[in-house]
Amino acid sequence: MRKKSKHQLLAAALLAAATLTLSACGGGGDKGNSPIADVSTEAGSDKAATVLDKPFKKPDMVLTDTHGKKYDLREQTKGKPTLLYFGYTNCPDVCPLTMSNIAVAKKQLATKLPKSELDKLQVVFVTTDPKRDTPEVLGKWLKAQDPEFIGLTGDFATIQASARTVGISIEPSKVEKGKDGKKDKVVSMHGTQVIAFSPKNDAGYVVYNGQDTRVEEYEKDLPKILKGQNP
Repeated sequence: MRKKSKHQLLAAALLAAATLTLSACGGGGDKGNSPIADVSTEAGSDKAATVLDKPFKKPDMVLTDTHGKKYDLREQTKGKPTLLYFGYTNCPDVCPLTMSNIAVAKKQLATKLPKSELDKLQVVFVTTDPKRDTPEVLGKWLKAQDPEFIGLTGDFATIQASARTVGISIEPSKVEKGKDGKKDKVVSMHGTQVIAFSPKNDAGYVVYNGQDTRVEEYEKDLPKILKGQNP
């Protein structure tokens, strides 16, 4: 049996911990500022991505897209390089930053890669706050990032169960009482991972921490992900 590397063992341990802790986008306090788990880097590593020894299966998830149509994630992204992220449009920090970084990296790669190759990339944003994130709301929000990004909403239980299959924990949105005269706000607790699925076998071999990964790191890795290669 092949001996696992230090990197692989660390990634496995951190992914196991990922289902136990959550991050609130703009939730405030120490708990809110803590990431779900740092599964994307190893101490001393210069890579943003963790390559998993045992990949995730793509979630078997049927939701509603921004046009109000049924969207079967497995079927409609089959054989295509896919980035999957769970978040919500009212998030004040991590979610818009993550989507913006991917959008900017994609835009910059448009000057370096053939359009036919880059067009294969599917970036899927699944809301963790479906009560407020209707298809219309999602569509408007994602259009400001990249009109080609795919937004999905639907039944919360389905979303929560699907996220759990790829090591991401989410909880129902809740009202957080404002302090010192500030207004109450609704927050959604969720993990911040971006998972990349290979076009070769639709398996999720690569995980990024959305709140830490920079534009240049996505720009460097995406050409390999498009070809089904690991960064």
